[in-house]
Amino acid sequence: MNEFEVRAQARDELGKGAMRRLRRTGGVPGIIYGGEVPVQTITLRDNELRKQTATEAFFSHILTISLDGKKTQAVVKAMQRHPATYEITHVDFMRINAAEKLTMRVPLHFINEELAPGRKAGGVFSHLLNDLEINCLPGDLPEYIEVDLGALEIGDNVHLSHLVLPANVVMAHEIVDADHDHTVAMLQTPQVAIVSDEDDEAADEAAAPDVPADDAEPE
Repeated sequence: MNEFEVRAQARDELGKGAMRRLRRTGGVPGIIYGGEVPVQTITLRDNELRKQTATEAFFSHILTISLDGKKTQAVVKAMQRHPATYEITHVDFMRINAAEKLTMRVPLHFINEELAPGRKAGGVFSHLLNDLEINCLPGDLPEYIEVDLGALEIGDNVHLSHLVLPANVVMAHEIVDADHDHTVAMLQTPQVAIVSDEDDEAADEAAAPDVPADDAEPE
């Protein structure tokens, strides 16, 4: 189990200008909210945050926020990045209460693909979902949910209703009918391009070197 401690400092300066100055000095603005405590504006260090966010579990884990020497438990609820550089520009953390359920998105880990009979027969897997929104108490929050693909044949699909969730964890949205039982992964026959004789001839002509015939007159 990964453990993360995020160091932060209280931030008093607000506004776009203040945040631009903060980012130029290696800081990342953020907020922490939730519970009966007022929203707190904070500053994080960009170099530390980049290292932590490189680990997938950071986004589905109970974090320890060390704010000016005081520690509190929280989760990441939103993260903004620059559209071109992908640098982190703002982070929202939500305080948690051990006795209150929370809703989070956790990643799906697909396992045993290489063991699937359909894969051995030449089938190709497609992953249609990469994460799942769940509801549980903070102490039951999983880092990820495994999706076992080891028994699939070509043409088989895995739906939301097939997922095995950890104890005390439920999907945030109920599967009310077949239309809501979304496909998570499928194993399909590989697509093969059909080339006609005309296409073959056109390709041969395009590939032929541009050289004069033996009986061609030199210019």
